[in-house]
Amino acid sequence: MPPSTDDFVSSNRERFLEELNEFLRIPSISTLPEHKDDVARAAQFTADSLKKAGLENIEIIPTGGHPLVYADWLHAPGAPTVLCYGHYDVQPPDPLELWESPPFEPTLRNGNLYARGSADDKGQMYMHVKAVETLMAVHGGKLPVNLKFLVEGEEEIGGKSIAAFVPENREKLKADVALVSDTALYAEGVPTLCIGLRGLVYMEVEAKGPGRDLHSGLYGGAAPNAVYGLVELLGKAKDADGRILIPGFYDEVAEPAAAEIESWKSLPFDEAAFLKHEVGSPRLTGEPDRMILERVWSRPTLEVHGIAGGFTGAGAKTVIPATATAKVSMRLVPDQEPEKMFERFSAWVAANQPQGVSFSVRKLSGAPSTVVDPDHPAIAYAAEAFEEVMKAKTVFIRSGGSIPIVGEFAHHLGIPTVLMGFGLPDDGLHSPNEKYKLDNFYLGIMTVAHFFEKYGASRG
Repeated sequence: MPPSTDDFVSSNRERFLEELNEFLRIPSISTLPEHKDDVARAAQFTADSLKKAGLENIEIIPTGGHPLVYADWLHAPGAPTVLCYGHYDVQPPDPLELWESPPFEPTLRNGNLYARGSADDKGQMYMHVKAVETLMAVHGGKLPVNLKFLVEGEEEIGGKSIAAFVPENREKLKADVALVSDTALYAEGVPTLCIGLRGLVYMEVEAKGPGRDLHSGLYGGAAPNAVYGLVELLGKAKDADGRILIPGFYDEVAEPAAAEIESWKSLPFDEAAFLKHEVGSPRLTGEPDRMILERVWSRPTLEVHGIAGGFTGAGAKTVIPATATAKVSMRLVPDQEPEKMFERFSAWVAANQPQGVSFSVRKLSGAPSTVVDPDHPAIAYAAEAFEEVMKAKTVFIRSGGSIPIVGEFAHHLGIPTVLMGFGLPDDGLHSPNEKYKLDNFYLGIMTVAHFFEKYGASRG
């Protein structure tokens, strides 16, 4: 008699963990050219894992950047098809001195697995692979749904290659729904489906002042300073309450429905705990007339991620910088179009240049926001699977983050995405000491497998 899903996962916990650890040891940092071979190794690991799980037609697909990995299993006639997405690339681990254990040597502490990529997204993507293996074992080499996998290696740098691949391969990727596990539970023990994501425009702003770096004693007081000009410009973008002052910035913002706002108010949100344990600053900022969940889920933002220019090394060098660069992003909400918002920002920069400093703005990536219909049948089955496995009612939230592929799937394939993540709010994504609760890894395998069973039984 074949084992149950729970029994199979329970009896293979140690093996699943060791396989995940092997995956996490690969420093697949997509943004750094020196890690190109490591990214390729992660792609190969992904392909090998999909094959071992029982999937077919495995492909490592070359692109202009890092490769895509495709696999499928299409032997469930009449059953729906699910397109599983994930990414095997990770963020850089800097600053290294803040890690309590090496970022690419997975370490288990207090029930949490610490490593770069543990929650974002290797650990969560690998749940899908292990769910397939589990169902194959439980159902005698068959699956309750048809499955396609598309896994990329450029999510952390904008997903340019997959954005080109999807519209060119509509038939290959045809499915009824997509499944993405790259989000988090609202709180520990609370089954959570994310039905909305903010969009993103990521930009580079370059300031040019004098023709070369100048001696501040000989030229200070007369020559323009590129760093100071950049700071002066960016300082005009918001008022003291955090409202963005770029003309037209809020013109197309679609407000959440009243019922959605009321549901957010019913969530167990502790502002003091959010401030202390997640943000870790003396106070919160942003629009004071908006509750915190609105600020991070349904309001657009403008953030500065870094400024480079002049001299920042040890000791002193009294120069007036000739150039300076800032990385800037806008998080967008429904009805804000990335290209239109980029044009507005660029026009604002051109109209607000400090004297003696010129600016150029370059868009590095962009993606629209997405809202998923909570009444779609797949969402209902996912909610039921969550509740049956976790023994608690599923809540519906939005996320302030961006997953560009969700918009690509909606636009080019015409399918919604089930955002079924198992991270926690304090997992430290993109930060030192990123972690993933180990129990949630196993919980995710069982819940994803149960979702496939329930959705397959519906026959579409």
